[in-house]
Amino acid sequence: MFLSDMSGRTPLYRKAFVFFSSAISKELVMDIKKDMEVLTRLGALREMNLEYFPIDSQGFITNNERALEELFGDEENNHKGVTCLNVMAKRIATVFASLREFPSVRFRAAKSLDATTMTTFQDLIPTKLAAGIWDCLVKYKKSIPNFPQTETCELLILDRSIDQIAPVIHEWTYDAMCHDLLNMEGNKYVHEVPGKSGGPAERKEVLLEDHDPVWLELRHAHIADASERLHEKMTNFISKNKAAQIQHGSNSSSEMSTRDIQTIVQALPQYSEQIDKLSLHVEIAGKINRIIRESGLRELGQLEQDLVFGDATTKDVIKFFTMKEDITHENKLRLLMILASVYPEKFEGEKGQNLMRLAKLTEEDMNIVPNFRMLGGQPVTKKSLTAAFGLKFDIHKKKHAARKERPGEEEKWQLSRFYPIIEESLYDVLVCDEWMFIQELLEKLMKNELSKEDYPCLNDPSPSYQGSPFSGPVNQNPHSMRSRRTPTWARPQGSEDGYSSDSVLRHASSDFRRMGQRIFLFIVGGATRSELRVCHKLTEKLKREIILGSSSIDDPSQFITKLKTITTHEISLDDIQI
Repeated sequence: MFLSDMSGRTPLYRKAFVFFSSAISKELVMDIKKDMEVLTRLGALREMNLEYFPIDSQGFITNNERALEELFGDEENNHKGVTCLNVMAKRIATVFASLREFPSVRFRAAKSLDATTMTTFQDLIPTKLAAGIWDCLVKYKKSIPNFPQTETCELLILDRSIDQIAPVIHEWTYDAMCHDLLNMEGNKYVHEVPGKSGGPAERKEVLLEDHDPVWLELRHAHIADASERLHEKMTNFISKNKAAQIQHGSNSSSEMSTRDIQTIVQALPQYSEQIDKLSLHVEIAGKINRIIRESGLRELGQLEQDLVFGDATTKDVIKFFTMKEDITHENKLRLLMILASVYPEKFEGEKGQNLMRLAKLTEEDMNIVPNFRMLGGQPVTKKSLTAAFGLKFDIHKKKHAARKERPGEEEKWQLSRFYPIIEESLYDVLVCDEWMFIQELLEKLMKNELSKEDYPCLNDPSPSYQGSPFSGPVNQNPHSMRSRRTPTWARPQGSEDGYSSDSVLRHASSDFRRMGQRIFLFIVGGATRSELRVCHKLTEKLKREIILGSSSIDDPSQFITKLKTITTHEISLDDIQI
C-alpha cells in the first residue's frame, strides 16, 4: 500500500517520512530500494524500536495481556509460554534500544534449581526472559549506531509470584482507589458535568495523567490526605477571590456541590481551567469516599492489613464473614486470597472448601483461589510456630505474617501500613518464609549486595562499569547515556498550572542527569499501582531513577479475571513415573 501511494507520476504525498515502531525485514527494505521513484520521495526511513507503551513518567508495559494465562497456566503445553516470552523479550529490548542504555541483566533464579527437585517451566520464567533480552541486546550492540558497548544501567527481572498479595489487597492511595473503585478504562475517567445554560447534563471524558498538575500532586497520597488537600485548595481559592465568595455565599465553610463549583466557573471564566481541574478531583475524591462508606471498606481494609502483618487469624476472617453478610463477592474473594497467602495450610483439603462455602462464593470464584495459590508454586505446609513445650512456656506466640513492620516508618493515616514486597527489597533484604521484599531488593541491588545465587547476573559488568556500588558525588557517571539525553516520556512536563503556589510541577525535578544510573525493574505477569508508586517514592529517596516495567498493569478486578484463565493440574502419585 505504501509503495502504491508513493509511486507513479501523481503520488499521494510529495514527501514521505516513514518511521517503523518495530524492526522491518530486509526483504521489505530491498523492495523499497528497488523503486527509484519512491526512494527519491523518501525524507526518512527509520526503525524507532518503540514496541512498548509508557504508562507514566517511570513506567511502561509490553502489552502482553495474556501473559499470566500463557506462562503460569497449563504446564503440559509450554508452546504458548515460549512464544509469549520471545515477544516480551523483544519488546523489553526496544526500551533499551530507544533510550540507548545497555543494562547489566539480573534475574530471580529458580527456587527449585538443584539436583533433587524437578524444575518447572514457571520456575525458569525470569531466566528464560533474561536470556531472550540478552540475545536482542547483543544484536543491538552490533547494529545500532552509538549503542553503548559497556553497561550503563541495571535490569532486574522478577515474576508475579514474588508478591501475590499486592494485586488483590485494597491500596488506599488516590491513584489506586481511582482505578480500583471507579471502573476506569485505563487512565480515562468519564463523568457528567452540568449542561450549558441550564441544559441537560453532558458526559465528559478526562485523562488522569502527568499533564494534570492536581493529579500529579495527589496520585500517591493517601485518600484521606488527598481529600483534605483538595478541600484546602478550594477553600484557599475562594478566600482569595471576592467574586468566588459572593457566588459561594456567606457560609464559606460549607461543603460545595458540583453545581456550586459550576456556578463559580460561570461567574469567573478567567479561572475556568483551574477550577475545572480542582472540581474534577473534588468530585472524584467525594465519590471514592462515598463508596468507602457505603461498602464498609475501612473495616475490611483493617482486617486485610492485620492479616498481612500477623495481627489477625483465620478466626477473625470467619467472624467477619458471619457479621458482614452484605460484603460483595469480589471483596470476599480478595480477603480469602490474602488469607491463602498468609495461611496456605488453612486451604489444604476440605478446610479451604469450608472457608469458601462460608463466604458463599460461586463455583467459578472457588476455582480462583487454587489458581492463585498455584501462581506462587505448590504451597508448603508451614512448621508449627510453637516449640515442643510451647503450650506450657510460650506465652507470646510469634506472628504469622507476610510483611514485617518497618522501624522508623510513621503511620500518619489509617490503613497505610501495607507496602508491596518490592518496596522492602531495596535497603536491607528481609527474608520471611521465602518472601523477599522489593524495596529492600532494589536497595541491595544499588549497594551491590544482592545474592548472586538467588539473583544471578547474565553478563558480568565490565571493569569500567560504575553503576554498583554507587559511590561518590551523584554527577560522577561518565558511562550513562542519560548524561547525553533524557527521553521525554521519562520526565514530567514542565508547564505551569498557574493557580497553586505549591504546584508539584514547580518543584518537580525533570533533570535525572544528576542521579546515578537507572534501575529497571521488570515484573512478568502484571504490575500494580502500588508497585509503580514505590518506584516513584524510591527514586526520590535513593536518588536513583527507578523505572518499572511489566507485561501489563492490572487493577484487582483485572487480575482476578486473568486468574480465571489459568489452568492448573494437581500432581498425584499416579502422575509420577519411577
